[in-house]
Amino acid sequence: MAELVPFAVPIESDKTLLVWELSSGPTAEALHHSLFTAFSKFGLLYSVRVFPNAAVAHPGFYAVIKFYSARAARRAQKACDRKQLFQKSPVKVRLGTRHKAVQHQALALNSSRCQELANYYFGFNGWSKRIIKDHYRSL
Repeated sequence: MAELVPFAVPIESDKTLLVWELSSGPTAEALHHSLFTAFSKFGLLYSVRVFPNAAVAHPGFYAVIKFYSARAARRAQKACDRKQLFQKSPVKVRLGTRHKAVQHQALALNSSRCQELANYYFGFNGWSKRIIKDHYRSL
């Protein structure tokens, strides 16, 4: 079955992954790169955000990863949960949860994000803003 992927900022919990038990060894920037590389294999990512654990928790990081596609997020969660991925210890990966009563208004994507999304799903390698004259009409 096809999945509808709107040209909007993904805010739904089924498109959001929480990844924790990330090692404290690498920097947040290095973790961002590793997470992006590991999770982009499952689909186009809207964002990868890395945060330090709270002071009361053990040293390390956690991340919030947003996909445009709920299907891609589910596949990534199933494939990556309790796997080592890019570090010696396994990470935990869960789909986001949000109470149904919370309603958010969809925000439109900016033009570069729209192009990125269209390129990914339609397979284009670029868009032109030029109007190209139809060669056959001039014949």
